[in-house]
Amino acid sequence: MASFVYTHQKLVLLFLLSLFQFTLAARRLTESTQDQPPVLFQYHNGSLLSGKFSINLIWYGKFKTSQRAIVSDFIICLSSSPKPLTDQPSVATWWKATDKYYRPINSKIPSSSLVLSMGTQILDENYSLGKSLTIQQIERLAAKGYQKNAINVVLTSSDVTVDGFCSSRCGTHGSSTTAIINAKNYKFAYIWVGNSETQCPGQCAWLFHQPIYGPQTPSLVAPNNDLGLDGMVINLASLLAATATNPFGNGYYQGTEDAPLEAASACPGVYGKGAYPGYAGDLLVDPTTGASYNANGINDRKYLLPALIDPLTSSCSTLFPFLSVAAVLQQPGRKKLLDGRRSSFSMLG
Repeated sequence: MASFVYTHQKLVLLFLLSLFQFTLAARRLTESTQDQPPVLFQYHNGSLLSGKFSINLIWYGKFKTSQRAIVSDFIICLSSSPKPLTDQPSVATWWKATDKYYRPINSKIPSSSLVLSMGTQILDENYSLGKSLTIQQIERLAAKGYQKNAINVVLTSSDVTVDGFCSSRCGTHGSSTTAIINAKNYKFAYIWVGNSETQCPGQCAWLFHQPIYGPQTPSLVAPNNDLGLDGMVINLASLLAATATNPFGNGYYQGTEDAPLEAASACPGVYGKGAYPGYAGDLLVDPTTGASYNANGINDRKYLLPALIDPLTSSCSTLFPFLSVAAVLQQPGRKKLLDGRRSSFSMLG
C-alpha cells in the first residue's frame, strides 16, 4: 500500500514537472514570436518611375477591336484627359492614389509623380514567336515598343501559354537592359498580362468566375461584359501600380525581394469597403447590366480596380473609405485566402 502511494505521488510530481516545462516552453515560444518585428510595407531606397511616361501596348495573338478598346480606354483614363470626367469615382482618381508614394519622405524619392499617357499599339496577330512563350520571349516582345520614358505592356491572347501562367502567375512586371538608345544601354520597364478566359478564369479572373480557391460565392458580372478582358484590366492595373512604385525591385514593397507584396498585391481581394474573403467589398452596380464596378472611364466605360495600399497609413485605399491592412489580414479566413487565392496577386510579380 505504501509502495502504491509513493508511486502515485511520483507520477503526480512528474506530471506537474512536465506541465511546468511545457508551459515555460510555450511562453518562450510566444515571447520569441512577439519579439519578431512585423513585416511592414516600406520603401527600400530604390528608384521610382517619375515624370511623363507613355504606355505602349503590344497585342500578341488574336484580339477583337472591341477587346483592345477596353484596355486602351483604361490607359487613356489614367491621365488627365482634355475633357475631365464628371462621373466619380473615376479611373484617374484611382491612379492619383499613387501620388502619396512620391512625397519626399526620403531624398531618393522624386517629388514629381508619374504621369501616364497612351503611346503606340503594336499588333502581332500571326504569333511571331509561337503560341508557347517563355518570360525571355515576353521581354523580346516588350522590346518592340519604344523604350525611353515608356512602359511596354505585352498582352497575350487566350490561346497563348506563357511559362508559369495560371500555375504561378497571371502576369508580371520587370525591367530589361536590352534597350540601346544613342549607343547606350537603357533600362526600361515592361509588363505582361495574359487573357485567362479559357485557361484559368477561376484563378486570374476569379471575381467574374467561380473561384478555384476560397469561399464559393456567386461571381460578379464583368463591367465590360468580357470576363477575360475585364480580368486583364484588374491585373494590368495592379501591375501598373507596382511598376510605378517598385520598377526595379528595390522600391516600395512588403516581404522579401523575391516574393514581394506590392502596391496592390498588399491588399489582396480588396476592391471596396467591407471586403472579406469571397466578398470584394461594397461596389457600384449598373442598374441596366447588373455589372459591378468601382471606377468610371471614358466612352461610358466602367472598370473594377484593386485597392492600393497607402504608404503613409498602411491602409488599403479604395475609391471609397479606407480599410486598414491589419484589418484585412486579421479577418477570419484571410490567411487561408492568402495561401490559396493570392494567385492573381502574389503571382503578379
